[in-house]
Amino acid sequence: MASTETSEQVVKPDFGSSKRHLIFTQEHEDLRESMEAWVKKELAPNAEEWEETLWPDSVLKRMADLGFVGLCFPEEYGGQGGDYYYSLVRAEALSHSGSGGLNMGLAVHTDMVLPPIEMLGNEDQKQRYLVPGIKGEKIASLGITEPGAGSDVAGIRTTARKDGDEYVINGSKIFITNGARADFILLVTKTDPDARHDGITLFIVDLKDEDGNPTEGFSVSRKLEKLGMHSSDTAELSFEDVRVPAENLIGQEGKGFYHISWELQGERLVGAIGCVAGAERIFEKTLEYAKEREAFGRPIGKFQAIRHKFADMATKIEAAKQLTYTTAWRFANGEYPVREITMAKLFAAQMACEVADECLQIHGGYGYMKEYGIERAYRDMRLNRIGAGSDEVMLEVIGRSYGL
Repeated sequence: MASTETSEQVVKPDFGSSKRHLIFTQEHEDLRESMEAWVKKELAPNAEEWEETLWPDSVLKRMADLGFVGLCFPEEYGGQGGDYYYSLVRAEALSHSGSGGLNMGLAVHTDMVLPPIEMLGNEDQKQRYLVPGIKGEKIASLGITEPGAGSDVAGIRTTARKDGDEYVINGSKIFITNGARADFILLVTKTDPDARHDGITLFIVDLKDEDGNPTEGFSVSRKLEKLGMHSSDTAELSFEDVRVPAENLIGQEGKGFYHISWELQGERLVGAIGCVAGAERIFEKTLEYAKEREAFGRPIGKFQAIRHKFADMATKIEAAKQLTYTTAWRFANGEYPVREITMAKLFAAQMACEVADECLQIHGGYGYMKEYGIERAYRDMRLNRIGAGSDEVMLEVIGRSYGL
């Protein structure tokens, strides 16, 4: 018997349907829409300029005034009281800036320094650092890596020696994002130089006095030049007998390794979603190019070789996104899924670098030129396989999690 089914009754694939994930509510999507609009209007047009001049401090203040800094922090400290997913939306919205360095500098402040202060800090510390941080009045940096200790956090040599009601800090830090502009730093130190994991303590250290001058004993040794992330300042910092009040010790003395390990999980998760979002942006830009650029009488996207590149990239982007979202759901619901966070960071970073390379290749000679912004994305993306834990360290963490 012949089917009487009409074409309207046949279920057809809808490739243009909404892609909202189940972890996001309409409120999350409303934020996404408004923040994307702001990023595209006020940040993206300056991407090229800030590659030469660095992003200005006023961006953080403007972001704070719009309520985008305090999204996940309690209202009593000036935040909006939102859930963890708002930080993912923020990272995704910032990907439209076209500036990896800007996004990284802001993320250090919002997702790497302020959360530990909110979780570990006492009321006085929150009032002195979290509140002005949420207002965008003070800029934060994170001091972990040293010239002789990167992935081996337990091997750091910066010391904090108790002297009365103060600690005296000596040592140096390197590759510090926001280091040349920050008002304060969340600093990883050794209070017991003979211990490894159990000798580490965290301090909030003021890097400037009330007049904006460097704290006595503190100096920016070098401003570092990098392959990518040019809009972000990166510095080597020196601490010579810097005296810090004992009340600036954050968390528990000797438990800093465990505190900073928790911080790194949040850093890696937001890094993973940043990689996914960055890959999506460069994918979209390249897809548009492939539909317009013609060779041999037709758009290059019509060639199977190019079409399959897009299919492969899209699949890997989606896989990384789903892994990251699912892991974020677990993290937001009180779990501590270190293995999966590590997997998400590793996979997303590798995927993003692969996508950047393929997109540059599809652009051909134009991809190598500054005009299209592809070469900048290519350079900026590469840091993700090193920062917040290199690929090799991520693999080691995953392998050990299975008892190997």
